[in-house]
Amino acid sequence: MKVCIIGQGYIGLPTAALFARNHCEVVGVDVNEKIIENLNNGIIHIEEPGISDIIKKALELKVYKASLKPEKADAFIITVPTPYIVENYSCDLSYVVSACQSILPYLEKGNVVIIESTIAPMSTDETIKPIFENVGFTIGEDLYLAHCPERVLPGKIIEELIHNDRIIGGVTPECSVKACEVYGQFVEGELMLTEAKTAELSKCMENTFRDVNIALANELAKICAEIGVNALDVIKMANKHPRVNLHSPGPGVGGHCLAIDPYFIYAKAPETAKIIKLARDTNNSMPEFVCDYTRKMIENGKIAVLGVSYKGNTGDDRESPAYEIIANLEKDYEIAIHDPHLENPNFVSFEEAVGDADLILILCDHNEFKNLNYDAIHENTIIFDTKNIIEDVPDEIKLYNYGNLYEI
Repeated sequence: MKVCIIGQGYIGLPTAALFARNHCEVVGVDVNEKIIENLNNGIIHIEEPGISDIIKKALELKVYKASLKPEKADAFIITVPTPYIVENYSCDLSYVVSACQSILPYLEKGNVVIIESTIAPMSTDETIKPIFENVGFTIGEDLYLAHCPERVLPGKIIEELIHNDRIIGGVTPECSVKACEVYGQFVEGELMLTEAKTAELSKCMENTFRDVNIALANELAKICAEIGVNALDVIKMANKHPRVNLHSPGPGVGGHCLAIDPYFIYAKAPETAKIIKLARDTNNSMPEFVCDYTRKMIENGKIAVLGVSYKGNTGDDRESPAYEIIANLEKDYEIAIHDPHLENPNFVSFEEAVGDADLILILCDHNEFKNLNYDAIHENTIIFDTKNIIEDVPDEIKLYNYGNLYEI
């Protein structure tokens, strides 16, 4: 089987790697010339365990190549971004539409086209399907179209692409069967056949469920700071209940899924999706909450920001709330940023960041931050741990987290 994958980012590249490892011929397409050049030289642009070795081996075996243009194939998989439109929160399908149009010259009867990008409910039927029908294909007869969203955890993408159950949402039952055959090349989890609109909404609701539950924890943290209760203790005690699992509060929600996908549902039914929108508003308010309490801790001076990635132990900073926090605080403070998982010429070493800092602001739960080198931190420094990962500090250092903000 030959597979052409449009988009070589956090999902497209791992997916390409697994098809190549399972004896498929793979063409990975991207519009970024530098990424294409690097991939063909075995240089991987994302931090994800296992991918580099697989791609290098695939290049040696000539079963993978990166390209700026699609090629004829048996299956085409679209894995491009889908941001939301700020004015009305609806799904911006422009990248998906462009990707679909880019493969039109290479399509043949019997091909399978799969949209992996997260899209709003009804997008496949209302927007994507007509693109192929307008050039003469009959969906379900001579071209098979499906929406098959991924559900993976950064840092474990390869493992989860293989073992997680997969939703196969065909426009017709025949489309589902054909898409199932494609993923059968490497997926060991259950392949769950359904219709496209169900797959679309299922994916959006998976991330919405998580966003709403994070919002509940963040709202609790705000309440506790206001009324003088230790939020972390409340969560720990409540979670002793056998059917309760409160999440941990944080500085906000990032990533290309949780911070965006709930809007796709809200935009479809804004008068009804009130909880979904309120959860988004709550999580979007957390950067300002962090900044407000930072200002209560120190009026001026230097702040060392530890961590910009939205998720610990990854270099993924998409939609990271850290950037909003930094932009807010740098109006009034000297800011030094350290993140061992991101390359940025403006970032500095841990020692340079914390050495003369008045406050250390932890915004990401990288393992490197869980046991800090306190010899590099001067006495009377304040640590504001928004990820609640620091347990003990020397007596001369003051630690604030979401358990004791009411003390300020």
